Amino acid sequence: MTRPNILLITTDQQHFSTLGAVNPKIRTPNLDRLCKMGTRFDRAYCPSPVCTPSRASILTGLYPSQHGAWTIGTHLDEACRTLPGMLGEAGYMSGLVGKAHFHPLADTPGHTSLEKLPIVRDMEHWRGFNGPWYGFDHIELARNHADEAMAGQHYGVWMEDRGLVDWRDYFQPAPGETSARAIPIGTNGEYWKRQARIWALPEDFHYTRWTGERSAAFIDDALAQDRPFFLWSSFHDPHPPYVLSEPWASMYDPAEMEPGSLTPGEHDKNPPHFGKTQEENPDFGDWHEPFEAHGCHSHLHDRDELKKDMAIYYGMVSFLDQEVGRMLDLLEARGVLDDTLIVFTTDHGHFLGQHGLMAKGPFHYEDLLRVPFIAAWPGRIAAGAVSRSLQSLVDLAPTFLEAGGLAVPHDMQGVSLLEEWTGQRAATRDFVLCENRHNPVMPHAVTHVDARYKITVYRAGAAGELFDLETDPNEVDNLWANPDFATLKSELLLRFAQSVLASERMKMPRVSHA
Repeated sequence: MTRPNILLITTDQQHFSTLGAVNPKIRTPNLDRLCKMGTRFDRAYCPSPVCTPSRASILTGLYPSQHGAWTIGTHLDEACRTLPGMLGEAGYMSGLVGKAHFHPLADTPGHTSLEKLPIVRDMEHWRGFNGPWYGFDHIELARNHADEAMAGQHYGVWMEDRGLVDWRDYFQPAPGETSARAIPIGTNGEYWKRQARIWALPEDFHYTRWTGERSAAFIDDALAQDRPFFLWSSFHDPHPPYVLSEPWASMYDPAEMEPGSLTPGEHDKNPPHFGKTQEENPDFGDWHEPFEAHGCHSHLHDRDELKKDMAIYYGMVSFLDQEVGRMLDLLEARGVLDDTLIVFTTDHGHFLGQHGLMAKGPFHYEDLLRVPFIAAWPGRIAAGAVSRSLQSLVDLAPTFLEAGGLAVPHDMQGVSLLEEWTGQRAATRDFVLCENRHNPVMPHAVTHVDARYKITVYRAGAAGELFDLETDPNEVDNLWANPDFATLKSELLLRFAQSVLASERMKMPRVSHA
């Protein structure tokens, strides 16, 4: 088999419903085109509903508990064996364009972060550094979301080289700087809120345009060198803050948006932290020690404001869809579309009012754990198909290795899905696991999902969640404490434990009897 080019396109925090192929309210013609080219998997899951651990799992084929970057603010060791490093040893040209987020925002013993101030705005550093890094031959990075102060890195160089020398004026000020055109932060100081949603930054200088343009440039360079390539094209949106350039900011009418909502009484059966999100000033105790437990705050939000946020969120997806089309058009024009394995997905999901929630956190609903997922490889993967077999992002590394003709390391926890994708076997997985260790003690949770049921176990306390996704797809009836389902709960806890054991991998292979 000729080794294919491999193009991995990811977004950040994209709800599984935001594809035009499944939702007529959003326009994603290029992602719909990709669905027609390949197979859409409607039951794909993240290994963690947090950026850093999920992305590191994509890179390593390991669960967060094993690769070490178990939450935001941790560091993925550069010595870690990675997918691009292994593909590079086999002759692939490997690149990462966009968001990485493998570093914390501070230096740690033995590691210097490239994702903290002031280095992110040191343009001379970034003009002289494009890798190697984590096994990638070539990198072009940007850390920020919307107009955050972390903007800079290779994205800043690109803006300057295109003539926007005052680009800092459009972003939140870093220490010692001022910003002439930055949108004021929300009145209560929440990082994700702004007093306006239309961003003065022209779309031609937006990081979504940069990611698409520079991804295309990498593809062209690899083809010019006549080398198979692995590219991770990593878009930053639709992550909050809800701020966007025109015309995308006005593409959707907030009045036509239909956010999710809380079903009265649904949190009465859930662990206590669910209900606290519906209080004005909730007390989560020591869950914010030593670091903030993400999502453990009030989620109360004006519904009209939520509709405005949702309109921007949809606009972000449509904008990046245009840039996905840029890459598809390029591959087709260069005559290599049929020779390229393309996967589109995101690092984890998002809440837009579902269950009364507004942000990611220890709330393992489908909205947060399930991800949009499309795999296309003309002539190899069925075109226009839809599958409900279980998929996990931890499986991307072994799948790509097998596609590239490489052996999958025995201690990689993910499993190759290639034979399933290409129709040579039935479903590969009968369960997926999702780990959430955003705080090291609580709320520390792991979720097991199978074809029908989902069960979530916490490190401490007697509470948990059990949902029947067949009879209760919206997850409003937690069966954990229902005595009528005690036997089912016992069976699922056993499956849970066995699945954790089945996911273990031993670092050293056994090679002899003695």
